[in-house]
Amino acid sequence: MTDNRELSYAEAIREALAIALESDPAVILLGEDIGVYGGAFQVTGDLIDRFGPDRVMDTPISELGGAGVAVGAALTGLKPIFEFQFSDFATLAMEQIANQAAKLRFMLGGAVSVPLVMRFPAGSGTGAAAQHSQSIEAWLGHVPGLKVVQPATPHDVKGLLLAAIADPDPVMIFEHKLLYKMKGPVPEGRYTVPIGKAEVRRAGRDVTIVATSIMVHKSLDAAARLAEEGVEVEVIDLRTIRPMDRETVLESVRKTGRLLIVYEGVKTLGVGAEVSAMVAESDAFDFLDAPILRLGGAESPIPYNPELEKAVVPQSSDILDAARRLAGGRA
Repeated sequence: MTDNRELSYAEAIREALAIALESDPAVILLGEDIGVYGGAFQVTGDLIDRFGPDRVMDTPISELGGAGVAVGAALTGLKPIFEFQFSDFATLAMEQIANQAAKLRFMLGGAVSVPLVMRFPAGSGTGAAAQHSQSIEAWLGHVPGLKVVQPATPHDVKGLLLAAIADPDPVMIFEHKLLYKMKGPVPEGRYTVPIGKAEVRRAGRDVTIVATSIMVHKSLDAAARLAEEGVEVEVIDLRTIRPMDRETVLESVRKTGRLLIVYEGVKTLGVGAEVSAMVAESDAFDFLDAPILRLGGAESPIPYNPELEKAVVPQSSDILDAARRLAGGRA
């Protein structure tokens, strides 16, 4: 069946981009080296050959300038999709992202919208060192007016990207670089995954793990090992960090009474802090049988050395240990 065909995460993105370009003449792609070169991670591939340089445009080496063009294009009725070579380079364009794209609808009383998508290759694991390996989704999640998603599977990255393109407001998509080659089932044609809706990837009764991006897969690995010990872990793929799916998380915590949040970004002031507060400020807090536990990145830039690089972000073994402690009622 065609619904069971497998694509890589990168192929699923390219297919979503092609569907959008084919169906809507207002959609354009912008970014450094996305045309002839096919993108820093070869995601856009041959789209310039299929749709031409007027729809798939290489921009100069200026993230601030390219992002500004994208915001302006969105204001004129186009639907730009801007690709950063690395998510770290969003720092160079933060004026356009946080002060323009996120605020213009509010400042103009709803008279305009900014139908803009920005794609960010993110995360560690490629030996790209401190300035090319960060996870900064919480930075942008802190800005009202932006929607921020972290697809963890090929199926979801296609569906969330198509949903983002159709959204009238700016959507930031963080794509973990280690996921680009991961394969999974992707239906043909157009479909969407709702922004703001989490997914229960594995049902369980003993511990809830809320995870984002690649940490979903590491959490599922840990959950499978814990099942052999008789501990049933429920794994929730948050998928969207702004807006966050409150009810799916709270319902699971009420059931299990134990919560572990796993994310690659630096632990302090990260996604886990928001999930923790969400639970602590709700009735689900009364169901907790152990303290909430956060497992995030270390208080360190990402090292170049591969062993040190692994040491500063959660691994399956770390998740296993933390969930095992929680299952025993210990933080």
